[in-house]
Amino acid sequence: MAEDFRSTEVGERYAQALFDLANENKRLDAVRADLRSLRAAWIDSADLRRLATSPVIPVEDKQKGLEAIADKAKFDPTTTKFLGLMAANGRAADLTGAIAAFEALYARHAGIVAAEVISAKALDARQVSAIQAALKGALGRDPEMTARVDPSILGGIKVKVGSKLFDASLKTQLDQMKFALRRA
Repeated sequence: MAEDFRSTEVGERYAQALFDLANENKRLDAVRADLRSLRAAWIDSADLRRLATSPVIPVEDKQKGLEAIADKAKFDPTTTKFLGLMAANGRAADLTGAIAAFEALYARHAGIVAAEVISAKALDARQVSAIQAALKGALGRDPEMTARVDPSILGGIKVKVGSKLFDASLKTQLDQMKFALRRA
């Protein structure tokens, strides 16, 4: 599901407009928090994903639905208007791209290095702090780290920092071995 959160051209345009408006109104942190909540809700709620992406739901209903969700979650008015605008323009399905693009803009603006750690099972506190320390050593500063579980990697970890992926997963190693055996 986290793979859904990739910046898109349309998402980048909307995110840039939201970023500029939020920055101008000194609401960047509030909007970022709202979008992070929305991202978590997107991952957890099939109904939210269906509302935004279904071609059979009328644009007006998408707009009302997204604005109602924002009101219920007590989102900043800037975020609420942004969600309504995306829906009204028939771009609700591009919401994940806009969230990813906004996060990238925010990170660049704030000088944040974001790292995503993907593991086959949940990491304990000791493992998280060891990975955090290794990333700090490699990057020269503390990264803002998020962790998620993806059982399909079987074991090991994947670490994404910006556009770079460090893949030490068991699945990738097995795939490489299969490829090598086919060529032998």
